[in-house]
Amino acid sequence: MSRFEYAPAPESRAIVDIKSSYGLFVNGAFVEATDGKPFKTVSPSSEEVLAEVSEAGPADIDKAVKAARKAFDKVWGPMAGRDRAKYLFRIARLIQERSRELAVLESLDNGKPIRESRDVDIPLVAAHFFYYAGWADKLEYAGAGVDPQPLGVAGQVIPWNFPMLMLAWKIAPALAAGNTVVLKPAETTPLTALAFAEICQQADLPPGVVNIVTGAGRTGQALVEHSDVDKVAFTGSTEVGRSIAKAVAGSDKKVTLELGGKAANIVFEDAPIDQTIEGIVNGIFFNQGHVCCAGSRLLVQESVYDEVLARLKRRMGTLRVGDPLDKNTDIGAINSSAQLAKIRELSQIGEDEGAERWSPECELPAEGYWFPPTLFTGVSQAHRIAREEIFGPVLSVLTFRTPAEAVEKANNTPFGLSAGIWTEKGSRILWMANQLRAGVVWANTFNRFDPSSPFGGYKESGYGREGGRHGLEAYLAH
Repeated sequence: MSRFEYAPAPESRAIVDIKSSYGLFVNGAFVEATDGKPFKTVSPSSEEVLAEVSEAGPADIDKAVKAARKAFDKVWGPMAGRDRAKYLFRIARLIQERSRELAVLESLDNGKPIRESRDVDIPLVAAHFFYYAGWADKLEYAGAGVDPQPLGVAGQVIPWNFPMLMLAWKIAPALAAGNTVVLKPAETTPLTALAFAEICQQADLPPGVVNIVTGAGRTGQALVEHSDVDKVAFTGSTEVGRSIAKAVAGSDKKVTLELGGKAANIVFEDAPIDQTIEGIVNGIFFNQGHVCCAGSRLLVQESVYDEVLARLKRRMGTLRVGDPLDKNTDIGAINSSAQLAKIRELSQIGEDEGAERWSPECELPAEGYWFPPTLFTGVSQAHRIAREEIFGPVLSVLTFRTPAEAVEKANNTPFGLSAGIWTEKGSRILWMANQLRAGVVWANTFNRFDPSSPFGGYKESGYGREGGRHGLEAYLAH
């Protein structure tokens, strides 16, 4: 069966105006950092330097938190919910108006395919602001009592895999609840957060309500440990999550942590195979596998293992790896050289431990950070590739015979963020979902998100929920 040949269909970069350098966004204005060294943000698909970005040090963090505190005390906290909602609606509409620009900027800075940033990320960003705008004058129904109050200043640290979407997950509920925000984006993907700062200016958001401070781990640590921060929200690695939990232990700070995962995607013999194959591909190769809830462990019932594997390999052979701005691209660039090195290291460990590695024939671009879609068979639960989060386009395939064995293998992990179940039996779906120790369980689909649905994990995947009423409750005093 011959493959279709696709003519390139690149999205234009001309719609994006990237400045040569960016300051910090504090108290409604862009300002120069006072005690940090500037750093460069690089496009992972070409290794091109996109811009120079300021690093916020402790003194800069202090200014941002003070601006947020003043805005909370004087303006945003006392403001009526219906008036806060108007600002959130305005931000949501501006995101929609600038959606094409934001999608291109996200793909340039992050490496993800334009069709994902255009069709998934940015529409969900706007949807979250619309959703929480609707909550702003209805807080008494959020489950935090009859007269819920905001916590104060929220210090928020987000990762590089969904830069704009993670910003929306954090900022939208915080503002709806009446809090003000100091947010630190990941050092490899700061540009859409800085574009969001411009949107805040366009929306005439009162100064200090949203502050964007850029930098690496030192900046995030200064924000988390600042004495005048009332709430810490973090999405990222389990290792950093542990250090944050230790840093805030014994303080009055409220904390939500959304950390790593090693999700099981469980396929039963009665599953709709064509639909299942698409779900498997979406579960692990969406966003290059840079997804904390990725279905990176595929559990297939033995009776259909050969058929599923054959069809999966055939489908993987049609995936197109390349320029993130090409609308035909399925898999873009790995976000950084450091992440690529980690993926390569763990994949090599998988081979060394005896698993069989397979990738389709795939010509990778000469420049940038790339890794082909890969699967491992002959994997046992003891293999590191079945236990550790690779955070890349790498799938481990295991088998099971009975539902009880599937549950045992799925739960045999230190993580507990998500899982997927593929079967035609509704009763089996409900039974499995009740047995699985995962915060989100998808049935005959994978990686589906909605602003009204809570998301979060168990065990080393963190605690607290984001999205829905539960995500709003996390920013309210009980």
